[in-house]
Amino acid sequence: MNTIDALLADAAQLPVADRLELIDALWDTFPDDALPPLSDEWMAEIRRRSAEIPAGTATTIPWEVVRGDALIRLSKAPQSNEVRHSTHDHRVTPPPS
Repeated sequence: MNTIDALLADAAQLPVADRLELIDALWDTFPDDALPPLSDEWMAEIRRRSAEIPAGTATTIPWEVVRGDALIRLSKAPQSNEVRHSTHDHRVTPPPS
């Protein structure tokens, strides 16, 4: 077993909240210039959604509400390797194909 496989096996044993914290901490270690560029489709979707905010056609959710909802769901999540899928109304939709 290589180092990455061993780390992944250890991380998979952590509770869901700890795994999410680990993901966040790992993400923060990437330099900005090391991230892959977004596809043209995603950039178009970002521009479209961003234009909805000043136009007043977007429904925004304050970070505090999103974070609070996530923390509540995490506290109710099974502490196994399974992640419960949310039925919450606020879904992120992929860009059109």
